[in-house]
Amino acid sequence: MNLFDLENKVIVLTGGCGVLGGGMAKYLLENNATVILLHYKETPLLSAVNDLKRISQKVDGYVCNVVEEKSLKTVAEKIMQTYGKIDALINAAGGNKPGATVGPNQSVFDVDVEQFKQVIDLNLFGSIIPSLVFGKEMAKLKKGTIINVSSMAADRAITRIMGYSASKAAIDNFTKWMSVELAQKYGDGMRVNAIAPGFFIGNQNRALLTNEDGSYTDRGNTIIKNTPMNRFGDADELNGAIHYLCAEASKFVTGIVIPIDGGFSAFSGV
Repeated sequence: MNLFDLENKVIVLTGGCGVLGGGMAKYLLENNATVILLHYKETPLLSAVNDLKRISQKVDGYVCNVVEEKSLKTVAEKIMQTYGKIDALINAAGGNKPGATVGPNQSVFDVDVEQFKQVIDLNLFGSIIPSLVFGKEMAKLKKGTIINVSSMAADRAITRIMGYSASKAAIDNFTKWMSVELAQKYGDGMRVNAIAPGFFIGNQNRALLTNEDGSYTDRGNTIIKNTPMNRFGDADELNGAIHYLCAEASKFVTGIVIPIDGGFSAFSGV
């Protein structure tokens, strides 16, 4: 038996229309998994599914909102009717809002509380609610793995991104808590883990980290100085950890958060 074989795995992926989630979907399809994308807008979802069909026909998509339990339950029923199981859930949906960020000329007292709540809702409850809905289907078969997406912002104070940091710190705790709960109640076939990406340039942070000419901003340079590998990550560098956590190779692994950060979390700055 090949412990890294994904051929018979049915993997549900939120946030699959984004840069990092889209890269995961592409990789998983290239490795023969069945991938089901979830997105709240139909047009980008259909576009992503059609693009991915160039790689494999084993891709599907459903419109739903990751923070609406009713919407997720409807989709879960359809997936179970069609595929009969869910082997893995990857909670890659997330994001930030300007009002939950402390600008260069602002203080914490300028944060927009409503936008802060929206960031918590998307990043935290956008992982908790899918985990409860799809995890319940996994628990019926006593087998399945949930993978959350944390961040380097979770365990230290990275300036400015207040709302995002708080939500990702909660993801770490939820990952550990849920891993214990599911293993104790439903057995060793149920696993919950997370990856913690370091700094990757995507659509949401490109202007924060790079100038128009491609050079790094002051913030970008500060990150590089604190990353021993001396560069930003590439989206495809998340895929090895995702593959491992989806596969049987990690069947005795639960409750961990894997840093994928070029050494950022290990470096003291000295």
